[in-house]
Amino acid sequence: MDTVALRMQSVCRRFGACSTCLNRQLNGFVGLRNWTPLPSHACIRTIYSETGRWEKNYGQETRRRVENWWFPRIKEQFCRISETDKSRPKFYVLSMFPYPSGKLHMGHVRVYTISDTVARFQKMRGMQVLNPMGWDAFGLPAENAAIEHGLHPASWTQSNIQHMREQFDALGLSFTWEREITTCLPEYYKWTQYLFLKLFESGMVYQKEALVNWDPVDQTVLANEQVDDNGCSWRSGAKVEQKYLKQWFIKTTAYAKAMFDALSDLPEWYGIKEMQANWIGDCVGCSLDFLLKVNGEVTGEKLAAYTYTPEAVYGASHLYILPSHRLLHGNSSLKEVFQREFIPGKDSLTSVTAVNLLTNQEIPVVISGKTSFENYLDTKIGIPCTSAEDAAVAKNLNISFTEVIEKLPNGLEKVINSEEFTGMTRQDALKALTQQAKNKGIGGDLMSDKLRDWLISRQRYWGTPIPVIHCQTCGTVPVPYEDLPVVLPNVTTFTGKGASPLETVPEWVNCACPRCKAEARREIDTMDTFVDSAWYYLRYTDPHNTDRPFNCDLADYWMPVDLYIGGKEHAVMHLFYARFFSHFCHDLKMTKHKEPFHKLLVQGLIKNQTFRLRTTGQYLKREEIDLTGTEPVHLKSGEKVQVTWEKMSKSKHNGIDPEELMKEYGIDTIRLYILFAAPPEQDILWDTKTDAMPGVQRWQTRLWTLVTKLIEARTSETMPNPEVLSKKQKAEARRIWEQKNLVISEVTEYFTKDHLFNAAISRLMSLSNVLHQASWPLVLHSAEYEDALATLCIMVAPMAPHIASEMWKDGSRGAV
Repeated sequence: MDTVALRMQSVCRRFGACSTCLNRQLNGFVGLRNWTPLPSHACIRTIYSETGRWEKNYGQETRRRVENWWFPRIKEQFCRISETDKSRPKFYVLSMFPYPSGKLHMGHVRVYTISDTVARFQKMRGMQVLNPMGWDAFGLPAENAAIEHGLHPASWTQSNIQHMREQFDALGLSFTWEREITTCLPEYYKWTQYLFLKLFESGMVYQKEALVNWDPVDQTVLANEQVDDNGCSWRSGAKVEQKYLKQWFIKTTAYAKAMFDALSDLPEWYGIKEMQANWIGDCVGCSLDFLLKVNGEVTGEKLAAYTYTPEAVYGASHLYILPSHRLLHGNSSLKEVFQREFIPGKDSLTSVTAVNLLTNQEIPVVISGKTSFENYLDTKIGIPCTSAEDAAVAKNLNISFTEVIEKLPNGLEKVINSEEFTGMTRQDALKALTQQAKNKGIGGDLMSDKLRDWLISRQRYWGTPIPVIHCQTCGTVPVPYEDLPVVLPNVTTFTGKGASPLETVPEWVNCACPRCKAEARREIDTMDTFVDSAWYYLRYTDPHNTDRPFNCDLADYWMPVDLYIGGKEHAVMHLFYARFFSHFCHDLKMTKHKEPFHKLLVQGLIKNQTFRLRTTGQYLKREEIDLTGTEPVHLKSGEKVQVTWEKMSKSKHNGIDPEELMKEYGIDTIRLYILFAAPPEQDILWDTKTDAMPGVQRWQTRLWTLVTKLIEARTSETMPNPEVLSKKQKAEARRIWEQKNLVISEVTEYFTKDHLFNAAISRLMSLSNVLHQASWPLVLHSAEYEDALATLCIMVAPMAPHIASEMWKDGSRGAV
């Protein structure tokens, strides 16, 4: 093979493993002296199993038959089951799994088209690709369906999953279906419960009172989405009240500093890293635990209080709480004392004292005259020597305190009057004191004043049961690992009223304590669905393991996820919780990677026009609008309507059924439209009359025409002979070769670096234009022309696999 051929191979290999296909071409086509004519395709070419002939025009019927022919063959090739080969390079592309609502919308189509395109591209490069799919299947809508339609949540969810799987299949998406997971199945949530118990053992889970939305008529807890804009219950219409209930929390703040610092190791988190950093906040202070006393008697009440200067805690004068604190409104034994001694609008010194569990100092509790502290704080440690505000409070209430910070002549500050920390610099004292608190399990984790622990309790049926048993003798007891999973009982009636439906199943609630075997009760709260989705990316690496959540070796091979794709609405909470679980599993030596996601791709929304009456705000259907005039008006009333672009929604009458679109335009056209209409991060304003849809339709026709021309040339009586080309024509062939190499390089970068599929398609369009302009002698005789066309088919394949496979196929080639 000559030097030109070697250079062509090198460039082609950059695009991926498809170079093996090109090798066959290069060996046959660039070895110019050994050129042999291709056999006539008029008889042997298998375009469709029915006809076995090439059709010149790529119309709607041709497109339909092409996709019908290639659909099962491509699916079989890309989705076949294979064992993990840890000797091969891997690529783990993951799109956020959906809630099984029952019907796909265009937002689903967009995100999964992007992940499918990336998966196909990486597989063509020779990577071992993991592109799994599953279902975030617990949640409130299933319970609402049970209330409204008398359907059991499990039946409703399973039916929806089945329907959505059929829709996914119709889209031709290349998911690794043998790794499918469903979070509402016991074989999955057994391991969610297992991880909860690991958190429990590590002291990372606790209960305390927290506010919930309470419907006083139905006597039930409401989720935020069940409270309307007027603060009323969605079902009873009653004004919703705030009520304190004992809730379960995961101590995510313990990992705040580690997770904040780890953001510097995520250079590919464009834009999202800043959102995560802002959510976590500057981790400069910490909380420390206090025990509360009244008249010298220990009450059993424990309180965590925040300070910006932990190193100066020996100089604390008081504990500062807000008037809205749970101790004044919940079920605390101190409620009466605090309410009696609180003077609204004034700092109120109470008879309650707080013992610092680190320093053993006892200081009074003060109820603040303010209604709020910084960010989300409701409890602070007052330290006068580091805060002018705290000093003013202490002075005003005649509370004594000790100076613990001394400024040296050289400007440094050291700690004094602080027992073993005396003499240390403030920085050294901060490290030593917080470490001692952490060792004793009484706080000390550096965090910001804006981050709160994760409340995971839900007073719902359709969620992962919290694996805890309450015993009057032993207290709160974790369910033994060997008794997992704690399976949801079969509840038959859902009313949306009263306590959790789990409370109505006494044979499930009442049980024996695992320790003393006395009568006990199961926890009837279930977990927030964010817990289920906080570790699912790890389960995909080993979804059928019955002995543990996942095999460490498999997780270490596949993790981290190379590309994680999803909506910006999940850029804060979900990613934070997922990162937390990954850090926690790393500390348990379950994984070697701390961070779960190497690179993020946050896709924009697909929006469509909405029409609303200006007077009432009511959303109208498009067919109810007169669009013939200068301004759209309501057909029935003649009232002018407000036209805006909004996220597609059934309630706003601006949704589009993906199945109908597929029937009208075909899979490849919709894929190309979604990828071409805008960069992934930007919103798409859905309008099929714009240039994007006709543009990709015309381009497919032009691609088809190029292949038609080549087939006609190879089935003609003319024998290909590059020697007959003139000097000018050879220079033109050289320019085609150079343009092809440039496009390979650029498109590869778009796929691997920026994921600018719209730019990639634009460059492929430019290459197809170059080939369209090629003179007929080049079509007949130029190896460079044929090679560029083959390369074009390969680069189109990840985005439009059906037409690309049809164009690629001849007597020796199958799907691209």
